[in-house]
Amino acid sequence: MQILVFNCGSSSQNYKLYRAEGTSLEVLCKGKAHRVGVKGSEPSFIEHTFGQETFRQTVPIPDHTHAAHLILQFLAEKQQHFDAIGHRFVHGGQLFTQSIRLTPEKYSQLKQVLPLAPIHNPNSMSVIQVCREKFPNLPETLTFDTAFHANLPESAYRYALPETLFKEDHIRKYGFHGLSYQYVSREAARFLGKPLNSLKIIACHLGTGGSSVCAIASGISIDTSMGYSPLAGLMMSTRSGDLDAGIVLDLLRQGKTPQDISDSLNKKSGLLGISGFSSDIRDLLKAEAQNDDPAAHLAIEMYTMRLRKMIGRYAALLGKFDALLFTDDIGLQNPAIRERTCHGLEWAGVQLDPQANQSAPLDRMSDIRKKQANVHILVTPTDEESVIASETARLLEAAHD
Repeated sequence: MQILVFNCGSSSQNYKLYRAEGTSLEVLCKGKAHRVGVKGSEPSFIEHTFGQETFRQTVPIPDHTHAAHLILQFLAEKQQHFDAIGHRFVHGGQLFTQSIRLTPEKYSQLKQVLPLAPIHNPNSMSVIQVCREKFPNLPETLTFDTAFHANLPESAYRYALPETLFKEDHIRKYGFHGLSYQYVSREAARFLGKPLNSLKIIACHLGTGGSSVCAIASGISIDTSMGYSPLAGLMMSTRSGDLDAGIVLDLLRQGKTPQDISDSLNKKSGLLGISGFSSDIRDLLKAEAQNDDPAAHLAIEMYTMRLRKMIGRYAALLGKFDALLFTDDIGLQNPAIRERTCHGLEWAGVQLDPQANQSAPLDRMSDIRKKQANVHILVTPTDEESVIASETARLLEAAHD
């Protein structure tokens, strides 16, 4: 069986084509669309890796629908076929707490959870629609980021709000990036040669769109920085992260509409809002280094300070912990961000080796701690797509039993 996996971020779109045989997965083709719908100083582009060759197209990619068409066009040109399609879907709410096979009924129910992640769920839905139109007879599956956090303790997922809002309106913390946390925590245990159920890990998923931190004990999510929506927690590329709820109330009193406020907090804030020119931290690091840009410097300082504070919070929650882990594009590819984040966390046992940090490989896990440090500092690529592919194979096999 060959499975095509789509993984939509807020400003990126990954894909991988797998050959699945039993529990083994072989990547036949993969790629990523970068800067999807992003306003910045650099153009959007898409990279494909097929065999030993890598192809890069620098083209306008205004949205995820366009990205999906570019990917499907490339696969057609390379005469690649697939028997099923698996999708990442960020927010399943109360309706979806485990992976599903898409049916007309489930498709209709998905529309109910679109507003829960306004800059994620609609992106995935648009790609699902493209696939349904082009491949109406192929089975499709959905794997939900929120599922990993479904068993958070009540003290972590409840907000200090009236109980009616929890019971009737389902206002609670859901958490996100669960596919990534599921993958990297298992890989960390394998890398360290220890059982997953013996480890305490603080994992930082730092993406070019969204970022979050998760406290993981024995492979289970104990708490995580994102909440009811992917807007909460850390400062992100275009999202504000945590802020005083009184600000929203005041904006409403000033006559701003909920949509106005949503657009401001989700699409015009974060790194873009503070820098004034880009949501991509690579642009800001360049502007800071080359032009001594004060707005870029402030944005980076705010980003790393908020990340460091969240790590410190979870260090207090877990007590003694075994590993601090950085993953996804920013976490994997930006040693400067890792160094600035870790500076000041020595009290928690975090001691970064500058040389190991600068030379950390991009294709495998590495440990960049100082040799005498107690806490491992792990840098690793994530692989959400393999989780989606495995879930797709499992669901289709179950349907045949």
